[in-house]
Amino acid sequence: MKRLTNTTIPAVFQEQVAKYGDRACVAYRDNAKGQYIDISWNEMDRMVRELALYLISIGVKKGDRVGLFSPNRPEWWISDLAILSAGGVNVPIYATNSAEESRYILSNSGSKICIAGSRDHMEKILEAKKKLPGLKKIIVMERVKSSNKAVITWADALKAGAAYKNKGEIGKRLKALKSRDLATIIYTSGTTGDPKGVMLTHDNFISDARQINNDFIEYINDSHVLLSFLPLSHSLERTSGYYFPLFAGCTVAFAEDFSKVVDNMKEVRPTFIISVPRLYEKIHSVILSRLPEASAVKRLMFSMAVNTAKKNLPYVCNDIPPKGLLKLRVRLFDKLVFSKFREGLGMDRMEFAVSGGAPLSVSDAEFFIGMGIKILEGFGLTETTPVTNVNPPWKIKPGTVGPTLSETKVKISDEGELLIKGPQVMKGYYKNPKATAEVFTRDGWFRTGDMARIDEDGYVSITGRIKDIIVTAGGKNISPQNIENDLKSSKYIEQVAVIGDRRKYLSALIIPSFENLQKWAKAKGLPAATNKDLVNSTEVYALMQGEIERIMKNYARVEQIRKFALLDAEWTQDTGEITPSLKVKRRVVEEKYKNAIESMYPSDGKD
Repeated sequence: MKRLTNTTIPAVFQEQVAKYGDRACVAYRDNAKGQYIDISWNEMDRMVRELALYLISIGVKKGDRVGLFSPNRPEWWISDLAILSAGGVNVPIYATNSAEESRYILSNSGSKICIAGSRDHMEKILEAKKKLPGLKKIIVMERVKSSNKAVITWADALKAGAAYKNKGEIGKRLKALKSRDLATIIYTSGTTGDPKGVMLTHDNFISDARQINNDFIEYINDSHVLLSFLPLSHSLERTSGYYFPLFAGCTVAFAEDFSKVVDNMKEVRPTFIISVPRLYEKIHSVILSRLPEASAVKRLMFSMAVNTAKKNLPYVCNDIPPKGLLKLRVRLFDKLVFSKFREGLGMDRMEFAVSGGAPLSVSDAEFFIGMGIKILEGFGLTETTPVTNVNPPWKIKPGTVGPTLSETKVKISDEGELLIKGPQVMKGYYKNPKATAEVFTRDGWFRTGDMARIDEDGYVSITGRIKDIIVTAGGKNISPQNIENDLKSSKYIEQVAVIGDRRKYLSALIIPSFENLQKWAKAKGLPAATNKDLVNSTEVYALMQGEIERIMKNYARVEQIRKFALLDAEWTQDTGEITPSLKVKRRVVEEKYKNAIESMYPSDGKD
């Protein structure tokens, strides 16, 4: 990939269309045919132009906001590029958002049009439209019928765009675009209060992609195939899984949804992926859960392979080939064990995998690296477009988020907060100058809200979120994230929230890995028909207590989990405990499970 010279997203896209033409740009799974279908760069361009012309024909002007409410699919890219090509501003809405959440975003942004992915999304917008007098049109990607005059199907919109006579208007709009122009308003998924609209310009995205390209130019080329499954409405996928592959000329295949990622991975066999830790945690947990079912010989083989991988870890992390006997052992166990895992997961072609959005546990990182898949943990926020830091393939330090990108600066404030400067830092919060002023220092550094430290090589370690810091009744400051990550290294623990703010001691709400727990219970001959049976079992409680004590043996006394409660249902976006970017909404959890929490703090637990 050459250095980026264009300064707007549509201009880069047009350059790539001219370069790649009929080559595959994206691919989607056609369930009727049972296979992935390619869409060329030329075909993408045709649809982008037709949709852009339709938007222009119905009055979209430069700077107008257009909502985009859809899961990942080729039409998401086409919609985004069409909005930007018309000079508009893309306002993405998480596909899982409710009608009321969508209404707030469309209202606050002043969006005139909304592009909906499905009938369900259309119906939510129609419900919200009752309180949105400024919303004039709803374009639905799927073929649906509606008596509402505001609704038009995707096919009809493209047909109308193709018939629009003033086709030269596209060229004028593209020429009028400037790097400083607003490209998007991304509303943070926030755990409290109304979400804030993060304003990101074309230059924010271009500069972030440029830095990634310049810093990893020897590792990225247009032969790569990426599988897209994180929500495109989130800045991590938007930049790393969409704009950067687009700028690099890679082919991107869309997963059907997060639950089918592993199945789709087997079909696509991507060369790299962008993910949050949840996927790596799940895969690691599944592999460990299946070991007890294997023969004694296979279990021994796996144990020997893992031990060899641990010894090889420093070599892999520093991109140095092992020597002597270790080299032979690595080759042997890779052939006998790890290559089988990679092939079974669809990871046999994978050159590296990126993890971001939340902290990745060291045990998960080291497991995959040892298995021959380089996981590059990075860091960033929606407000920084988002990438500011990432571990390079030639020097990985598990437990860190790597050094900063080449045009980015970081420092630690006197209070221990990570501060950032760089061309990818947002323009500000939409219609919220007060909140914008609060997140910048007087000399222009962006306050991340994260506690961090920087080592002698410039590698950053995130130690916790300032707003999540637990201050115990004894005045001790404790970051729950590190404890939670370590606890999730147990194959029996799926999700966890550490509790203890203004309390005498720490406790935890734990959701077990029910698949693994069922197998354990069956092997022990315990009756455990349901999740509720499991969490109410004294034997299971004892197992969990042992896991907690084992994992936390090196923690200070004040950081020990003194009590815990087992919950019988997983936290999901639908039930409200996690955000679309899979972060735990701590205040929601604490309110929803306040009875379980109070039971762990008898009488005056807050004194």
